[in-house]
Amino acid sequence: PLAVSPDKHFLYASLRSQPYRVTSFAVDAASGRLTRLGESSLADSMANIDTDRSGHWLLSASYGGGSIAVNEIGKDGIVGPTRQLIETAPNAHAIHADATNRFVLATSLGGDNVSIWRFDAQRGRLTPNDPPLLATPPKSGPRHFVWDKAQRFVYLLGELDASLGVYAWDGQRGTLRELQRTTTLPAGFAGKPWAADLHLSPDGRFLYASERTTSTISTFRVDPA
Repeated sequence: PLAVSPDKHFLYASLRSQPYRVTSFAVDAASGRLTRLGESSLADSMANIDTDRSGHWLLSASYGGGSIAVNEIGKDGIVGPTRQLIETAPNAHAIHADATNRFVLATSLGGDNVSIWRFDAQRGRLTPNDPPLLATPPKSGPRHFVWDKAQRFVYLLGELDASLGVYAWDGQRGTLRELQRTTTLPAGFAGKPWAADLHLSPDGRFLYASERTTSTISTFRVDPA
């Protein structure tokens, strides 16, 4: 798993073999070349990492450990020790902060939910939002998600049923409301789904979702309204 700092000056790589750690790199803006800065320990094997919007904190989710964590990032761009470790429902998979840096969302593939956290960017602390969870359909296995650029909607991919959920995002209260549910599977497929990832195009007009059993990428047109 990889993450790039908001200012594009640093790259972070999560190493999932023991001892669990993250390597910090400086990025040369002119050439794109990387300079290794150092390694720091992580609380567990992290399936997904991201920085908060300030670039001062590293957020991570552990699939095997069923937990999420926050590590401080120094002014030199090097990740420091774990500051907070929170147990979640099984198989935490993705974790990202919203554009305001006030909320953090994390998926639990085994728990069929998205946990919603208030984020104190001064202290790097997560506390449960009210409500703290969005339940997804049983055995959908929420995996990856993405906000649209305007932060009005969240798109959520289910690994176990290859579903694609569209949610209205309330950035004031930190809540999600389902608007649409569709599938990323090709017509006529009757096997076991294994969906992987989704991405919005930079202009927000198209969404792409990958499914591994069928080796397909589904393309969706996005209505901006």
